[in-house]
Amino acid sequence: MTDKLTIAMAQINPTVGDIGGNVARILAARDRSVGADLVVYSELVLSGYPPEDLVLKPFFQDRIEAAANQLAAATGDGGAAMLVGAPWRHEGGLYNAVLLLDGGAVAAVRFKRNLPNYSVFDEKRIFDDGPMPGPVNFRDVRIGVPVCEDIWSPEVAECLVENGAEILIVVNGSPFESDKVDVRLQHAVQRVTETGLPLLYVNQVGGQDELVFDGGSFALNANCRLAARQPAFTEDILMTQWRRDGNNGWVCAVTDRAAHPEGLGASYQAMVLGLADYVNKNGFPGVILGLSGGIDSALSAAVAVDALGPDRVRCVMMPSPYTSQDSLDDARECAQLLGVRLDDVRIEPAIDAFNEMLAPMFGDRPPDTTEENIQARSRGVTLMAISNKLGHMVLTTGNKSEMSVGYATLYGDMCGGFSVLKDVYKCDVFKLSHWRNRSLPERGLGPAGRVIPERIITKPPSAELRPDQTDQDSLPPYDELDDILSCLIEDEMGLAAICQRGHDQQTVQRVWRMLDRAEYKRRQA
Repeated sequence: MTDKLTIAMAQINPTVGDIGGNVARILAARDRSVGADLVVYSELVLSGYPPEDLVLKPFFQDRIEAAANQLAAATGDGGAAMLVGAPWRHEGGLYNAVLLLDGGAVAAVRFKRNLPNYSVFDEKRIFDDGPMPGPVNFRDVRIGVPVCEDIWSPEVAECLVENGAEILIVVNGSPFESDKVDVRLQHAVQRVTETGLPLLYVNQVGGQDELVFDGGSFALNANCRLAARQPAFTEDILMTQWRRDGNNGWVCAVTDRAAHPEGLGASYQAMVLGLADYVNKNGFPGVILGLSGGIDSALSAAVAVDALGPDRVRCVMMPSPYTSQDSLDDARECAQLLGVRLDDVRIEPAIDAFNEMLAPMFGDRPPDTTEENIQARSRGVTLMAISNKLGHMVLTTGNKSEMSVGYATLYGDMCGGFSVLKDVYKCDVFKLSHWRNRSLPERGLGPAGRVIPERIITKPPSAELRPDQTDQDSLPPYDELDDILSCLIEDEMGLAAICQRGHDQQTVQRVWRMLDRAEYKRRQA
């Protein structure tokens, strides 16, 4: 009977669709796991997660199967076995599966039972529900291998312990959200408490399109105490030592327990990782963005520099007749603090050309938002032209508050390939800017210390598309707007419940209408 196991937790960063690259990462992690009996990877690591409709293509399924057999063959060297997540065909169905690769073969397969179909998840449409699973037998140890959502309710873990499981090893593709770390840990503790079994939880790390996976994999002993935790937002291999403690079952020896970043620090690191992986996985040489002297573009530039380094970030100041001298000075100071190149491209000739071109059609109609939007779209055309010529991806700089209510110009400041602040409300933009001036994120490539001039943070926000304009001319105060939007979007609250928080009914109804009417902009952008 096996009394000791060395299990390596392989928290790696796969790419959806890059099967060859994912195989290479999996094998590299195995090579680094010297002395391991078993190396555990994250959910669907072979295909990358989430694979979406790509997984429905027969040629992709064929390549997954070939890659799995390649990985299985690698275990024929007598070294570590592997638990690998992969989409898997079986008897006419397609499953979110975990493969035990050992002794040169696919030794066992288990299927995900509970398929999430909410928020960013769409698994019920592309995968079949797996049956209630039994444990796999690995070198005389019965291991239960639930997949991610399977431990968010008690049934799968209960079935596994009833069928003799001795350890629970959970493979996960759990994306970052505020306070998600505590939620994961609570579910894990509940399953450990119910089953009396220790639990090892391996999560994906990295950015994949609009999602960021924060890693933070961990192990809990049967007493619910934390035995191991990997760092967040970075790839990591952690060796864990397990021993059979008589009638008390398996125990994981206490090892590294990395602190997980919280609050603003976690959100900032998520933005950095998300942008870095989007740019690098798509092969862009860098990013280009408009640096206006406002807080949104300043914070976006700071994140870009921390993600890519200053040499891969180009900024452009595009003044119009309404751009203040303060904004010009603030943009230059911000660029200097970040160490990035700042080019100056004046858009007044483009504005004049459009006004002259459209004058016969506009006649004597007075100026309105049309002329304001021409300025924003002139900037969008300028950035896209530079992007086309130099190859850098345009970084969009709008925040969640403004995008939600449509306070943005379609084909203007909404153009670009990626938006760093797409899920950051305006009040949090201010908080994150203060945080970045005080802190350098782990693995950040930018300079330490102040990177955003104080005046950018303290001055009233303005699009500067007409004289003396401020955002509050068109929007409620941001603290009020953000709370209403959070109630509508995240909490899905009704009118009465939102008003009970102290908000004026007319303001709530106005914001609700703006949110709904702006959907067409968000769909196109």
